[in-house]
Amino acid sequence: MEGYLLKNMPSVSSPKYQAYTIRNFLGLAQIKNFTEEEKFNIEVVGHVLPFKSNNYVVEELIDWNDVPNDPIFILTFPQKAMLKSHHFEKMANSLKDGSSKELIKETADRIRWELNPHPAGQIEHNVPSFEGKMLLGIQHKYNETVLLFPSQGQTCHAYCSFCFRWPQFVGIDELKFATRETELLVQYVHEHPEVSDVLITGGDPLIMKTNTIGTYINALLDANIPHLKTIRIGTKALGYWPYRFLTDSDASDLLALFERVTQTGRHLAIMAHFNHPRELKTDSVRAAILEIQKTGAQIRTQSPLLAHINDKPEIWAEMWKEQVNLGCIPYYMFIARDTGAQHYFSVSLVRAWKIFREAYRSVSGLARTVRGPSMSAMPGKIQIMGVNEIEGEKVFVLQFLQGRNPEWVLRPFFARYDEKAAWFDELRPAFGENKFFFESE
Repeated sequence: MEGYLLKNMPSVSSPKYQAYTIRNFLGLAQIKNFTEEEKFNIEVVGHVLPFKSNNYVVEELIDWNDVPNDPIFILTFPQKAMLKSHHFEKMANSLKDGSSKELIKETADRIRWELNPHPAGQIEHNVPSFEGKMLLGIQHKYNETVLLFPSQGQTCHAYCSFCFRWPQFVGIDELKFATRETELLVQYVHEHPEVSDVLITGGDPLIMKTNTIGTYINALLDANIPHLKTIRIGTKALGYWPYRFLTDSDASDLLALFERVTQTGRHLAIMAHFNHPRELKTDSVRAAILEIQKTGAQIRTQSPLLAHINDKPEIWAEMWKEQVNLGCIPYYMFIARDTGAQHYFSVSLVRAWKIFREAYRSVSGLARTVRGPSMSAMPGKIQIMGVNEIEGEKVFVLQFLQGRNPEWVLRPFFARYDEKAAWFDELRPAFGENKFFFESE
């Protein structure tokens, strides 16, 4: 693997990082040919849903000859249809009327609260308490895994327009998860022997400097918690700013931190978000993957299935094959969550299963580590296993890959066939049942 990469890759030099936000996107040379209406549409949606890009995405990933249909452009730049028409008109009118910044923000916030900002019971059911205190920067939904949201990592190198964690980025404190309390984290994990994994997420924790993220990781390592076996880092940095691992001022320190984790005998998993094969093709991302692998860490890859971006089986097959070629492990195909612009990105569950099945059967066994299509719903991660006919009734065959109750995992259950359903809440139990088997709990 190392020989392949070194042979096929020239040396990589880092550009100076430059972020583009809704305030300065008009200065981009690439959009000077946009009509005023197109620019205004981006501005309208960008006042509700978070918008941020950078020079790597703009210059190396987006094919500007294919805009507005280019998938990476859609992945990062707001589109008019990402807001429902009544929400778009409300914000557009506020901007056209010359409303004050305060009134514009009020309008945006009212719309945001109607977009299901915290799906799947993230606040009501996932936030644990410890010593009488709610740990608002931690989620503990599944026995084995604790999610940590460092307060300094609640942003990203660029924003995905589909992101279900968009509330982290829009300036409403009530919508944020964040913590600075490493001591409480360590105590909580230490006193919960069922926890084997800590997943550091955000935002993107690799937006932080190494000494900052190292505060959390080193605290966990120094505590020498015997049942803590794996540290995971959820990140889009490989896709959006691979120079984080190559030429950023503390890149070597970050790789040394990774190596320290693996040298303690723990597993370090980089949970990398790749939404399109193009994100795997640049020299810099290939070099970054190699540098991470040298530390002993493994890279696992995941993405939601997204209309307008990757809703074709050949795209997924290409992505999984390329990931395997680069030594990464395909992990999850998700269904777009019921939040934000879901109406724009979602595909029906029937179509999702067909796309997954066609892509899955066209790759070798090494890529069939991937699981999906999976919905991270309130009760757990629910996989669509297929469509079948049982006793004359057409049904979805489902199972839990993870559940709030571990007893639910891998227990098949059935929902009435619905060709329009795009999320679990739209499904109903099959065979005349009033409830799914787990609902009474």
